[in-house]
Amino acid sequence: MVCQRSELKSEQREKPRNGTGTATYLHFVEGQGRTQKNVNLLAEITLPPGASVGPHSHTEDTEFFIILEGKGTVDDNGVKKPIAKGDVMVIGNGETHSVANTGNTPLVFHAVIIKDA
Repeated sequence: MVCQRSELKSEQREKPRNGTGTATYLHFVEGQGRTQKNVNLLAEITLPPGASVGPHSHTEDTEFFIILEGKGTVDDNGVKKPIAKGDVMVIGNGETHSVANTGNTPLVFHAVIIKDA
């Protein structure tokens, strides 16, 4: 199966998870008539400068962030850490996290949420 980027569903989310600004989500499979029973999210997320995804946790799943462009700060269970292109963040079941764009260019990352076995 090939999903052409031009055919993917894009959506704007205002203040995602009670964060700031507007995030753009480009869904790699959602909206294509395809579902993955163990994947809750597979998307490219873009945060403009100053935007953030607010603190939240997941239950019975794990989330991965793969940073593609820009720089920012994540809150990883109460510990703030810088992130930049090439970094990967793993958020396990029940852990709390948030991400903010602290740079001057868009922060772009892939977000994958998979159900824990």
